[in-house]
Amino acid sequence: MDPSLRIAGDLLGIGLSDPVDLGGSRRSTVLRCRTAAGGSVIVKSYTREPEALRSFTSEAAGLALHGTGPALLGADPAVPLLVMEDLGAAPTLADVLLGDDPAAAAQALPAWARALGRLAAGSLGRQAEFARLTARYDAGASSWQDEPWAERNAAELLPLLAGTGLDAPPGLAAELDRIGTAGGDRYPAFTPGDTCPDNTLLTPDGLRLIDFEGSCFQSLFLTAAYCRMPFSSCWCVFRFPEELARRTEQAYRAEVATAYPELADDAVWEAGLRRAIAVWTVDATVRLLPLTTVDRPLHRTRRPAPTMRQVLCHRWELARTLEDCPALVETADLLLRKFADGWETAALPAYPAFGGPTGRCAQAG
Repeated sequence: MDPSLRIAGDLLGIGLSDPVDLGGSRRSTVLRCRTAAGGSVIVKSYTREPEALRSFTSEAAGLALHGTGPALLGADPAVPLLVMEDLGAAPTLADVLLGDDPAAAAQALPAWARALGRLAAGSLGRQAEFARLTARYDAGASSWQDEPWAERNAAELLPLLAGTGLDAPPGLAAELDRIGTAGGDRYPAFTPGDTCPDNTLLTPDGLRLIDFEGSCFQSLFLTAAYCRMPFSSCWCVFRFPEELARRTEQAYRAEVATAYPELADDAVWEAGLRRAIAVWTVDATVRLLPLTTVDRPLHRTRRPAPTMRQVLCHRWELARTLEDCPALVETADLLLRKFADGWETAALPAYPAFGGPTGRCAQAG
């Protein structure tokens, strides 16, 4: 810890002390430190592995581009290490959704969507600026901006299906190529990347986002899908009340439509959202299905958490509504037929804040 404090102090031109470990991840260590002036800052240092290096670059560039997250106070790509504003120990959106106050949850969800929408809309025309910031904080690894994760998932789905004994429906490969990355070239927008409930702080001064390690420009529909699926790539996945889900999605849509007015057209919106849901469904299938030989919670320590099988059933059920992706609809149907009976998985329940019934995982008709 001492070298990190010394380097961070040099960046700020002030002494740091009394580090408190906030957990971090396998890529990074996060410390809350006191300043000689009596305040506190967050010091985040990264390992030298490629994934950590690209996370540093993306986070530094993302924080420098936008003010929705903590202010970037200093960064050193050679370490790599960055120093951020300390937003305090505020509750997260996950805490509220997993709590027992439905009114607080119903207020927080649209606020979260609105903040993401403003972030996306405010990024219009700033891709070149983000590219310059990425180059400025380059730590020697390719950026998340250049990571072809959606294409890689699409390529892995066909052999995964074959490994389960399923024949891919005719036209699936061509359909996956057409879905692509959900129109990122037409409706690009900035995102911190991991826009999950536990990375959303409900501070006394308003909602603030943290964890910009996945910062990039991508299709805004990939973020919009978080409102409907919900939370496409996260562990904190349960069901919203339908009316609240609609209000949450509309809060995001209203903001991004200020940047792209054609998104007010329902046909344009629904088509883009269906493509994004398809991309995330493939992602969930490729990531989680190989791990479900034994069902387990989606998060190693947080509770309550859904199981991987619950989330997959929920994603496949939603995929069966993607009317312009017939091969993927058939794929979801095949997966449900093959796994639902044997898994005997309870249906994904509502978030604890909203109560809600549980049942069996839906099966194909």
